[in-house]
Amino acid sequence: MGGLSIWHLALVAVVVLVLFGGRGKLSDIMGDFAKGIKSFKKGLSDEDEAKAKAGEIPPKDPKA
Repeated sequence: MGGLSIWHLALVAVVVLVLFGGRGKLSDIMGDFAKGIKSFKKGLSDEDEAKAKAGEIPPKDPKA
């Protein structure tokens, strides 16, 4: 009951291989995650700039 069966060990081995095996898949996943965040932030700032051009909100002060 408290021990690890062959299925537990196999599952741990698969997780380790997915995360650390191959060509640095973990770093690829984190790089994709960072690109997604950067693109999201860029999209938000583009939306603010579009509203500022339309006169809906005042433009941001770059010194603030």
